[in-house]
Amino acid sequence: MEVTFDDQQAINKFGRLNNRKHELGDVIKEKKKALEDLEDAGNELMLADEEVVKYRVGGVFVHMDTSGAEERIEAGTEVMEGELGAAEAELKQIQTQMGDMKKVLYGRFGDAINLEE
Repeated sequence: MEVTFDDQQAINKFGRLNNRKHELGDVIKEKKKALEDLEDAGNELMLADEEVVKYRVGGVFVHMDTSGAEERIEAGTEVMEGELGAAEAELKQIQTQMGDMKKVLYGRFGDAINLEE
């Protein structure tokens, strides 16, 4: 079977989308873990009986009042949820594109092409 330039471009695009899909899967796992950590930190903060707590900023811990730490945790959670939602939306879009491309490429090449992971 002859592979045209356009066919090769479509196959290459499918490969790039597949790579991005795997990258996004890793990003989503990291974001979910970070959200879980923020939730745990918020729960621990509610249980704390102290007015001043240690809050990690970058690679150091700073002393911060409880209300300030709660605000930072809430803000971090909102940001992380937004980033997670964007990554999940992009992943869904990529999966849709890949599904459409699979139909076209399998229709053209049949069993002569393998687009599975």
